[in-house]
Amino acid sequence: MKPILLQGHERSITQIKYNREGDLLFSVAKDTVTNVWYSVNGERLGTYNGHTGAVWCVDCDWDTKNVLTGSADNSCRLWDCETGKQLALLNTNSAVRTCGFDFSGNIIMFSTDKQMGYQCFLNFFDLRDPQQIEDNQPYQSIPCSDYKITSAVWGPLGEFVIAGHENGEINQFSAKSGEILKKGKEHTKQINDIQTSVDLTMFISASKDNTAKLFDCSSLDHIKTFRTERPVNSAAISPIMDHVVMGGGQEAMEVTTTSTRIGKFEARFFHAAYEEEFGRVKGHFGPINCVAFHPDGKSYSSGGEDGYVRIHYFDPQYFDFELEA
Repeated sequence: MKPILLQGHERSITQIKYNREGDLLFSVAKDTVTNVWYSVNGERLGTYNGHTGAVWCVDCDWDTKNVLTGSADNSCRLWDCETGKQLALLNTNSAVRTCGFDFSGNIIMFSTDKQMGYQCFLNFFDLRDPQQIEDNQPYQSIPCSDYKITSAVWGPLGEFVIAGHENGEINQFSAKSGEILKKGKEHTKQINDIQTSVDLTMFISASKDNTAKLFDCSSLDHIKTFRTERPVNSAAISPIMDHVVMGGGQEAMEVTTTSTRIGKFEARFFHAAYEEEFGRVKGHFGPINCVAFHPDGKSYSSGGEDGYVRIHYFDPQYFDFELEA
């Protein structure tokens, strides 16, 4: 399982995202650059240049036509995937923390941070209406006064957004009315990452409370819990196996004050049904900030505090593996 090392960032990786076919991998980091790579050999295809602050989030639409990025330079930008041209610039009052296209690719959502006296908002734009973009007027803007949104994804059919908050709450916000449809609070600390399964029926949340949890998307029912000894920064669900991968480590600022054994920064594999850990993959020289499965389930990628993205292709034994319960 020799990894492919992608060196295209000077600072820590904040998010990685495959497109739907999985031939492209997008990576964003705290160094203002958005990179796109060929996932098969790790060749860099190009960059999307324009942001002037750390880029927190990236998403690609269903047919890999457009790319969306959100940044600490108080903007959310829409790019043409193929040419790298900036198609739209949406200015905000505070940093853009999460962003995403709905299933149609027509509606985008992004959330802004609670900072500098501004509260956290979840904004919805319809890209089919150029007036909204021109006037920078979302058709729906939902204030979250209590606890800011730290991670958000679209639910099935683009009906609602599932948002994780800094106090561990998970809410469903309707994209039509803006009201909260369902609430859940299984985590005790901040939710660092939310990723859905391929069919959008389930999602996994990674939290600072040292756990990742599996939920049902529409009912928010808590299904499974995966426990570790340190904060979980990211978790992803395999599209073909009953497996989840989790990446974590200590907070970046605490790394120097704890032991230097590299083993702390492994990607950890758990069986989704039995909640048992069955494997670890070493590699990063710092906490893993984000993990993602390739849509065909034959490889996964991780992005670390060390600024590297690593693509790991699974060995044949992985696919025959049976967990003895």
